[in-house]
Amino acid sequence: MSNMNWKLLFLFFIIFIRTRADLPGTWELLVPDAGIASMHTAVTHFNTVILLDRTNIGPSRKLLPPHRCRHDPTDPVLKKDCYAHSVLLDLSTNSIRPLMILTDTWCSSGQFLPDGTLLQTGGALDGVKKFRKFIPCIETPNSASLCDWQELQDIELSQGRWYSTNQILPDGSVIIIGGRASPSVEFYPPRKTGAVNFPFLSQVEDKQMDNLYPYVHLLPNGHLFVFANNKAVMYDYNSNLVIKDYPVLEGGPRNYPSAGSSVMLALTGDYSSATIVICGGATYGAYLQRTIDTPANGSCGRIEATRPDPVWEMENMPFARIMGDMVMLPTGDVLIINGAQAGTQGFELASDPCLYPVLYRRDQPIGLRFMTLNPGTVPRMYHSTANLLPDGRILIAGSNPHYFYNFKRAFPTELRIEAFSPEYLAADKANIRPVLVELPEKIAYGESFDAVVTVELPVVEVVEVNIASAPFATHSFSQGQRLVKLPVTSAVPEGPGKYRIGCTAPTDGRVAPPGYYMVFAVNQGVPSIARWVQLIS
Repeated sequence: MSNMNWKLLFLFFIIFIRTRADLPGTWELLVPDAGIASMHTAVTHFNTVILLDRTNIGPSRKLLPPHRCRHDPTDPVLKKDCYAHSVLLDLSTNSIRPLMILTDTWCSSGQFLPDGTLLQTGGALDGVKKFRKFIPCIETPNSASLCDWQELQDIELSQGRWYSTNQILPDGSVIIIGGRASPSVEFYPPRKTGAVNFPFLSQVEDKQMDNLYPYVHLLPNGHLFVFANNKAVMYDYNSNLVIKDYPVLEGGPRNYPSAGSSVMLALTGDYSSATIVICGGATYGAYLQRTIDTPANGSCGRIEATRPDPVWEMENMPFARIMGDMVMLPTGDVLIINGAQAGTQGFELASDPCLYPVLYRRDQPIGLRFMTLNPGTVPRMYHSTANLLPDGRILIAGSNPHYFYNFKRAFPTELRIEAFSPEYLAADKANIRPVLVELPEKIAYGESFDAVVTVELPVVEVVEVNIASAPFATHSFSQGQRLVKLPVTSAVPEGPGKYRIGCTAPTDGRVAPPGYYMVFAVNQGVPSIARWVQLIS
């Protein structure tokens, strides 16, 4: 190579490194080896994280406690399985505790109940009709005997639920929607109706399915926004009626196996309006043809779902992306992270990992909403997850694009757990980061209450108080994800650096279903560490 070429290469390298260093956000390794690859991830109100994989995947890298093996004569790999396929991460110590799961949770679904219990539904094989529960507790030396998975023996799903979606409802019950060969809905606690046919899911199915893991959002009018493939409806689940058909979202399929991701933007004001954003996906046919290099979809659609005449507003992301996770941040912006730029969902079916997170700024005009952030170094492909943590970081886990654990092939099974810190956690913003020092442990609908914060620099703007749910993240969609901005009064000084803020709780369960929420005070775009509050009727 000539001296000129070497100089050009060196110059490009310097520019590349400098560009990466100048981009917002930082990465850190939390756990070098979690023992399992997390296909499903959820954060509990005890600041622990449940990580969950399949049971029929063969040996993991984490053993169960002695004498706690799973015996299953039908398991295709291990009849006697002494390996953990679920673990609990304690965020205070970054320690990992193995959990015991009995039936297969492959491509299952989940949702937190009002009391903080994680309800987990369906899966494959012996788990396809199962209900499971995990009741979290404070981690102590005795936690292993107190907090573990429970398989419900007295009830089961009316239909098999593989690749279904869960959504908590205003009364605290849970609706379970769809699944492979199950175009229907049912509920927990189970209703007398059992499974109810939902024809929309059959109507949008194509030759490669594209109707699995439907995107479901509870609208503040009490109905559901349900999106599958490239179509959406407003659904009255009590009457089993489609109230509205939305326009087709152009650009190809958006759900599994061609999945992008979706969020409902923060609910604000009088909570009468709800806006849905759907980004990314795969080119139709990539899954059928098993191509790994077909470019992913780079478009996003945004629709105000509660308008009488809603239309999709289209724009393009900086990177095409399949299997990206969309995470609601405490500020109301959205982080898009993980995934690939080519291929589709499925084992060995994607390439060109997208290492760059992107910030979607909801209040900016079209054309200015996306900001590229500091890239990671670990490819997070099929079966990766992203979850908001109470300290404002994003927990990144999983990635296993292989049928079994495989550490030698391209994009090996990933056991590392990372955290991404958005720019609002930068050191130069520490003096405006509020600290929540006083907050009720429980709040009732419509209740007025106070939040007390301390801040190093004087408060110059209205301090927001926003509540965020803890969703169940799997397959590039966070089931039950929600952010609600509360009505607040101006911060009243109570001493040096101390302020009292009057807040009003959400009006009812349509705005925010009952349960535990992370409460963030946000000062000039910088969130506090959250405190957990239980929203009750």
